[in-house]
Amino acid sequence: MSTAIVVGGGPNGLAAAVTLAAAGVQVTVLEAADEIGGGTRSSEAIVPGLLHDHCSATHPMAVGSQFLNSLGLDRYGLQWRWPEIDCVHPLDGGSAGVLQRSVEDTAAGLGRDGARWQLAFGRPVAQYDALAEDIMGPLLRMPHHPLTLARFGMPTVLPASTLARAFRTAAARALFGGIAAHTFRPLHQPLTCAIGLGIITAGHRHGWAVAAGGSRSISRALAALLTDLGGKIETDTRIDAISQLPPTDITMFDLAPAAVADILGDRLPRRIAKAYRRFRQGPGAFKVDFAVEGGVPWTNADAHRAGTVHLGGDYAEIAAGERDIHAGRMPQRPFVLVGQQYLADPQRSVGNVHPLWTYAHVPNGYTGDATAAIITQIERFAPGFRDRVVGQTVRTTTEMATYNPNYVGGDIMTGAKDIRQLVFGPRITLSPYGVGVPGMYICSAATPPGPGAHGMCGANAAKSALRLLDELG
Repeated sequence: MSTAIVVGGGPNGLAAAVTLAAAGVQVTVLEAADEIGGGTRSSEAIVPGLLHDHCSATHPMAVGSQFLNSLGLDRYGLQWRWPEIDCVHPLDGGSAGVLQRSVEDTAAGLGRDGARWQLAFGRPVAQYDALAEDIMGPLLRMPHHPLTLARFGMPTVLPASTLARAFRTAAARALFGGIAAHTFRPLHQPLTCAIGLGIITAGHRHGWAVAAGGSRSISRALAALLTDLGGKIETDTRIDAISQLPPTDITMFDLAPAAVADILGDRLPRRIAKAYRRFRQGPGAFKVDFAVEGGVPWTNADAHRAGTVHLGGDYAEIAAGERDIHAGRMPQRPFVLVGQQYLADPQRSVGNVHPLWTYAHVPNGYTGDATAAIITQIERFAPGFRDRVVGQTVRTTTEMATYNPNYVGGDIMTGAKDIRQLVFGPRITLSPYGVGVPGMYICSAATPPGPGAHGMCGANAAKSALRLLDELG
């Protein structure tokens, strides 16, 4: 029987392990932390029983993941829940851009921009399940649906600023800009449309779901399936050098590229080691969780029903903030994401006290305290918020990197998603998962298709490994 070691027990490492184990490979997952999950961990915090997601929280890409949906994870407790409204982007004065699951309903709320929103997303949403076969893997390969991919792909190469200018209302521009800002890049740069268009299209098709019982339910379900397939998981097992690993046929690394280079040392070809060590990090996330009595007193009525609220003012303010953090400057008004997962999954709350998940976009390695800036942004659109806060907990960029070493400098995207790294991953190659050492692969979110709890980076890398095993007979 072939054997495999997976270093790192985040969703991609677990996805790789499940894929290999399902093919009859004996797999062991080694996780440095005391629990698996990477960015899909959750725990009680602030108030006993109050459940907070540590990082990944809302899952428009995971709920529609063909890989996850092929595994029957509902048998292991994974259930999806949806809020009434996916996302709201409030503006000063009380109005907002409102993202509904339905393209038609979203368009109806955008006034003069409704027809343009329908034109931009109607066809891609209808074709999303076919489209996902191509966009959820390496981009430089023969597509399964070339015409569908070409239609979708042409606008993705544009700067987000170009598409934003196509909308005439402040609400539509801000709604699109806030979602495009998930790329953590200056919105005037090429390809910054890609992640925004992908998230919107996936969300319109499958919704911005949360996992019942917290994002930890995703990793727990994958771990339970792996165990049933004969795989093993060892926590509190940190790997710093290849000499710590036993001989095995396949080694998968759910790690940041520089960590892979450190572990492999001289085993790694020099040009690949150089590329991995020069891998560019993106800006950071400064996270604050709140316990809020009675929920957030939003001025905008739709925000009370939204699973996600984006706080960044109008498009110009969002774009200015993203330029600042990319240049290493802390904005006075950073872009803030707010998660109200309890609206879809009420078991996370304790009575009338609710968990509020937030983080601000900040420069990589930011050493200041963004807590006041986050509270100020919430107060701007929900006056009286701070009076309802009964507790809070902070995770700085440094603490984010300690919590998950893949998040270097607080970079929860596992690398800057600029043109080169979004298309190729850690190095320029047609084989983004291979590390240049026979039988060894990288499967973290640094590889295509990138961040999210969809598991596709791990599944894709494992399929590459299985092809090698088939060739070896």
